Amino acid sequence: MTRHKYTKQLFTHKKEGSLPQLVIAENENSQSKFVVQKILELREQNIPLDDIAVLFRSSFLSFDLEIELTKANVPFVKYGGFKFIETSHVKDLIAYLRVLENPRDVVSWNRILLLLDRIGPRTAEKIIDDILHRHASTSASSFWKEYNSYPAHIKELFETLKLIVPEKYDPAEKVSRIITYYHPIFKKRYDDHTKRKKDLDAFEQIAARYKDVNNLLADLALEPPNESITDISSPGHDDEYLTLSTIHSAKGLEWHSVFILYALDGRFPTTRAANDVDEMEEERRLMYVACTRAKENLFITYPINIYDRETGTILTKPSRFLEGLDEKLLEPWVIEEEG
Repeated sequence: MTRHKYTKQLFTHKKEGSLPQLVIAENENSQSKFVVQKILELREQNIPLDDIAVLFRSSFLSFDLEIELTKANVPFVKYGGFKFIETSHVKDLIAYLRVLENPRDVVSWNRILLLLDRIGPRTAEKIIDDILHRHASTSASSFWKEYNSYPAHIKELFETLKLIVPEKYDPAEKVSRIITYYHPIFKKRYDDHTKRKKDLDAFEQIAARYKDVNNLLADLALEPPNESITDISSPGHDDEYLTLSTIHSAKGLEWHSVFILYALDGRFPTTRAANDVDEMEEERRLMYVACTRAKENLFITYPINIYDRETGTILTKPSRFLEGLDEKLLEPWVIEEEG
């Protein structure tokens, strides 16, 4: 197929304005906290939430931000993917963690038992009744050891939980071990498991910034608010929502202020696109689309020292699409974790 390249003459009717900001964050959570703080500042300047958007290359790249927005009571809608806590495979992982913390959690037991082959609602109910009875009559230390009478696939579940429950394991280690056990179930259950696997990796990365499972579960249990921010909302703005969107879903739309998350080489453009000319051109077009969604303010952010499981490398460089830009076109910022 013959390639045709069309020359574009870009121009603007806008005579002046603030420079786009390139924000370098020490890690993913620093990036999220910066975005939340800047959104709150914009809202205090009477910029409506529904005139602010956060854009990203892939849906899983917003998961950490979603948790921070919920903690800050910032209402949002998401386009181009499910919210982190709404995905069924993430709910599965949360259920495993919940039974570790509370063996009497009937809802979570029911969810993880029904993931097993040859376990239906009636069998799950019988097992849960047995669990509740045994938990009431045994000590916490011996609770996980008394299930040798169960079939092999149920015993495997209890053996896994028994190995994970000790307090010596931090949340990230527990999540990692749960994912190892869950992965064969996950592959059987979801035809698109390859795509969903990045969500599990994101969950493990989020867990790594917590010191105990209780705090992680508490943050994941927070419901995204359905109303605007209580303390700073103005009358008549009760239905405001921040927009989170993949760049694909943002085509043709504009907002007063736009944040582009994860402008990190290996994330945007993706590592996969590096070896394909057509894919790289599509990534470049997506960056152009993302940057041109902003009418007034543009914030391009990226975290550093991000481990990429797919390639086994550490991602530290900004997107190659930002290379060679004149310093007069971007205002650089570096944010660091407070000591």
